[in-house]
Amino acid sequence: MTPKTNHNNTIIKELPKNFFSGFVVSLIALPLGLGLAIASDAPPISGIIAAIVGGVVVAILGGSHVTITGPGNGLVIVLLGAITTLGAGDLYQGYLFTLAAIVISGILMLLLGFLKMGRLADFFPASAIEGMLAAIGWGIFAKQFHIMIGHNNEHGSIVKLLAQIPNGLVDLIQNGSIEEMVAAGIGIISLLIMIFYSKLRNPYFQLIPAPMWILILSVGFSYSFGWLRLPFPMDSSYLISIPENVLSNLAFPDFSKILQTDFIVSVFAITLIASIESLLSIKAVDKLDSQSRRSNVNKDLKALGLATSLSGLVGGLNVVTVIARSSVNVNNGATNRSANLFHASFLVVFILLFQEQLKKIPLAALAAILVYTGYKLATPKTFRKVAKIGKEQIVIFLITLLTTLFTNLITGISVGILSTMVIHMIINKSSLLFLANVFKPNVLLFQEHEEKTYYISVKYFCSFLNFYRLKNKLDAVPEDQNVIIDFSVCSFVDHTVMEGLENYMDTFSKKGGSIEIVGLDKHGADSKHPFAIRKILPLETLKPIEKYFTRRQASLKATALEYDWSYEAKKSIKTKFLSNFIFFKTREISYFYNKLIDEKDNCSVFDVEFTEGAFVAKEVVKTTIMYVALPHQLPIFSLDKEGLLERIYKLAGFKDISIKNHPDFNRRFFLSGEKKTEIQALFHDDLIFFLESNPYYHVESNGNSLLILKKERLLSVQEIKAMIYFGQQLQKLLKHSLVV
Repeated sequence: MTPKTNHNNTIIKELPKNFFSGFVVSLIALPLGLGLAIASDAPPISGIIAAIVGGVVVAILGGSHVTITGPGNGLVIVLLGAITTLGAGDLYQGYLFTLAAIVISGILMLLLGFLKMGRLADFFPASAIEGMLAAIGWGIFAKQFHIMIGHNNEHGSIVKLLAQIPNGLVDLIQNGSIEEMVAAGIGIISLLIMIFYSKLRNPYFQLIPAPMWILILSVGFSYSFGWLRLPFPMDSSYLISIPENVLSNLAFPDFSKILQTDFIVSVFAITLIASIESLLSIKAVDKLDSQSRRSNVNKDLKALGLATSLSGLVGGLNVVTVIARSSVNVNNGATNRSANLFHASFLVVFILLFQEQLKKIPLAALAAILVYTGYKLATPKTFRKVAKIGKEQIVIFLITLLTTLFTNLITGISVGILSTMVIHMIINKSSLLFLANVFKPNVLLFQEHEEKTYYISVKYFCSFLNFYRLKNKLDAVPEDQNVIIDFSVCSFVDHTVMEGLENYMDTFSKKGGSIEIVGLDKHGADSKHPFAIRKILPLETLKPIEKYFTRRQASLKATALEYDWSYEAKKSIKTKFLSNFIFFKTREISYFYNKLIDEKDNCSVFDVEFTEGAFVAKEVVKTTIMYVALPHQLPIFSLDKEGLLERIYKLAGFKDISIKNHPDFNRRFFLSGEKKTEIQALFHDDLIFFLESNPYYHVESNGNSLLILKKERLLSVQEIKAMIYFGQQLQKLLKHSLVV
């Protein structure tokens, strides 16, 4: 059976799971689609059209696996602003102009996909994006809170609407009409359902999502008045408006403002926010995928762009990837894009079969769902989370949030990016670090074939400005491989990079690979948070580096406990004990740190920084070595892998000592020392077999102690464990040589 046949059989086998998941998601998408359209001052049906068109097109052409598409939270403020501005007071005409902007926006997203601009979201600082999302949350909350309490005619800026909330509540209590009081009652009960739904543990109750319960109960409330033959206490202005025949009442875009400035600004804003929201959601959903698949973001952008243009042409809103509905999709067992198609199909059924029931849904009920959604985007927990990362992050977050609230999303995110750059320059007390190096290749990737490990070295700085370079290298590495990322020659690493690398580490871990970060142990931080900014500390200050442990330092401490060793993170300039090794004869040692100590066998492993060369050719090197103090004298020798350097040694007069009956060893290793006979006696058969069957190490004896070195770079924790094993076994075999 061919792989293609197996794949088709798997899809067919998994259809029931995706069918069920699509049905559950549609129960959430129906009220949210209606609500998000209303929140944007667009006809309610436009949100459902976006979900249907997006579900069909992206399911067929998309590059993701378990995402759900439809209208998104992030675009509510943008679309509301576009409809208000372009319509100049006429909301329906503004909606038609906005449909044209949506069509053009879809074409631009399609172009972004073809231009492989799926990395667009990587150029935005993480805290600025958090601030933008929080502003979107407050915008949704501000508008919908008034509708939730029966005040449907409140208008103005986000700040003005927020300021009017206390007066709105007082006015409701003192002067509220019967209709307003009933609407407010429905809204408050709906909000309580959203809040306490997750706390109800009844499995049968939780089969239906909270938003769908609100629709069922509010529609049932409407029907109860008919059954009791009582007049319904709310007129049509408090209920959803849906045309009698959806297909014959589709709205079509008006392109007459296409060359005007406000139209172009709206197109740009819609495209930017739709792209960012989709790309962030795709990245987040990939982390939830039980099969740990990675989406083709450029292919998905193209599908989303096409779906957006088609949606706009028939009266629908933008199509974006939505995180909340996608999470529900994953949690209900979805395995492929068919769930998105089923979700769209069920929405078609709901609209065609239940039009009369949908018209009985109170606006206050949908507003309550959106009030809760807006609050979740800007909870106090979000502020605390950002503040824990670092003081500078909460500053960036608040600047972006407040600028967005008082102006618009484009200005807000632009100021957020600019403030991040300024803060980075202030932290580094230099603009040259960024301006001089932003266009330089700062990432080097190569594979160490002997260990089958990928090594990535990052220079200068690594921030949201050039993180894409590092991501390009990581994307080129198979996710089942081991990767070491070395920041030891990188002066500055920002929060966006640290958070992004955490996502890569999770992905590699799920696929059987690993990513380990080294070289940040001598960088300073102002927070214990693992995503905190890391900045290199000046050598002359020798500040304590153990204040805020990196992940590697925490692992080293755990390794020491595992071996019953001790661990000292602090720097030490007492390096004289290393100076009598040949390796350090022409190298100047600055200090060592991250020391693991085995007092029983009198050995240690530590990171060391040294310099080699002079003047212009001077280079700083960091490496990890193992030092073993010997209880007995050994002959002085040096053992290395046979190679170009060793051949140069031979030409300079250093002779390679051959061991009898071991031609393979003599071919692979360069062994040198003055006392040839003693060295040959020391290298017995067991020792040689051990060396031949293990990875290469530089091993050097100064007579009283051993120096073991793997590579002229910092080692990962796994490599350190391998070095410890090698050193311990070597120590035993050398003792055996002395006994013999």
